[in-house]
Amino acid sequence: MKIKYVLTAGLLLLFVTGQTQVMNRLKQRVENKAEQKAGQEIDKLFSGKNKNQTGQGQGNGNNGATGGGANNGGNNPANNGGGLVSTPPDVKQNLVEAEAAYKKNSYGEARYAVQQAMLGVELEIGNKVLKSLPETVAGLNKEAEADQVTSTGWGWAGLTIHREYSTKTKEFRVTIANNSVWMAGVNAYLASGGYAQQTNGQQNWKQTKVKGYRAIIEYSDGSGYKLSVPLGQSSLIVFEGVSFASETEMMHAAETFNLDGIKKELGEQ
Repeated sequence: MKIKYVLTAGLLLLFVTGQTQVMNRLKQRVENKAEQKAGQEIDKLFSGKNKNQTGQGQGNGNNGATGGGANNGGNNPANNGGGLVSTPPDVKQNLVEAEAAYKKNSYGEARYAVQQAMLGVELEIGNKVLKSLPETVAGLNKEAEADQVTSTGWGWAGLTIHREYSTKTKEFRVTIANNSVWMAGVNAYLASGGYAQQTNGQQNWKQTKVKGYRAIIEYSDGSGYKLSVPLGQSSLIVFEGVSFASETEMMHAAETFNLDGIKKELGEQ
């Protein structure tokens, strides 16, 4: 009996050690790539939307339409309808499959099932946080079709939750993310203290607080207000307001959100 226990423990140790080494190598690759683009990501965070992103998206769309027409030769019908159903991984089922695969020494299958279980858990957390967000902010109704929860399932690269509120002339966006690059940028700004000015002397960004949380608020005539609030060690909530009349109005909109509740749901300390 003791021999069986020792062998089982040894196999478990080998499995965990091997899995940890693989995940560490993958993590290192992700972090190396992130470091190379850190400046670009921070610029996007503190300078509004990436101006090239929209253009590229439109370009790809146009190219796709042109390519489709060329392939069809004008004779075949264009696709009209269909799509994929969003089905989050079943956490319990994947854990069962992971255990069964491990018992059969199928470590690759066991690792994949564990990853899918992790992904399922993160998506459940994200959807729970999304449902807890207010239905209206500053008189703006939510845009249900813009609700989004995404995750890589690996934990370090991140869960992202997004919601938008808008009218024809005014918009408020909230993004909650577990993103190490964004957090590094915000922490660097918070550590620097003070505020930054544009060349004309107008204040560009400054430190502030939202419900007791340290934050950074910035303003641009082109993109409006952006308010970045770290929640714990790895999570960040970013509010963006377009056509808000004043900093006070923007701050009141952000205070609509239950930051303590969001932080707790994300498991942040």
